[in-house]
Amino acid sequence: MEVRILKDSVTLGKEAAVYVADHLKKCIKDKGSARIVLSTGASQFDTLKALVEIDGIEWDKVEMFHLDEYVDLPVTHMASFRKYLQERFVDKVGPLKAVHFVDGTKECIEKLTSEIRKAPIDIGLIGIGENGHIAFNDPPADFDTKEAYIIVNLNDTCKKQQMGEGWFATIDDVPKQAVSMTAYQIMQCKKIVSCVPHKVKADAIKKTLMADEVSNLVPATLLKTHEDFILFVDANSASEISGVIM
Repeated sequence: MEVRILKDSVTLGKEAAVYVADHLKKCIKDKGSARIVLSTGASQFDTLKALVEIDGIEWDKVEMFHLDEYVDLPVTHMASFRKYLQERFVDKVGPLKAVHFVDGTKECIEKLTSEIRKAPIDIGLIGIGENGHIAFNDPPADFDTKEAYIIVNLNDTCKKQQMGEGWFATIDDVPKQAVSMTAYQIMQCKKIVSCVPHKVKADAIKKTLMADEVSNLVPATLLKTHEDFILFVDANSASEISGVIM
């Protein structure tokens, strides 16, 4: 595990984007294509903005998957993660080799599973939620399933985060369920990059990094067991771990 602490979210986004871009370019050079998983949410704004502005990435050789989507939320809703990635990523980089969206239905799980397991994912951008979740695997997360995607129930802390980021007016407006990539499937990524800025993530970062053991009550602790995991935090999200790590 590597941890990089940057001064702010914009600086974090730029450094992480360069790191991701370099890896994509290497994969394309070595084997002619690359496969990536992308996260969404407010914490990913600066990383995605910087990534789409980097020159030299042959996006037509990149295959994209994403982590999760609310059940029964239309793509036209401002909180839709399909809408988020379409507008902030897909439309910016031009034609990709393939795009695999989670549409929030049970029926999409079989197709997504078939597609994602055709070849390894080269790099996954995996955010960490305020409650320590990865994707929508809220605590206590299911660490036992070997499925690729499952339907999960969202806990109140997760719902409050979605409301706090401005996606929904009230907690009651947040859907109760989502289709989410599982913790197991996330860990199959060959490289995992987590971009986690902002003060609201400080407690989650503290609990993730200071935990002595992996716990499904802090799902992000699982990432520390991955053989190629790098965590980007800013001064705000790292504010409760000062002096704990180099």
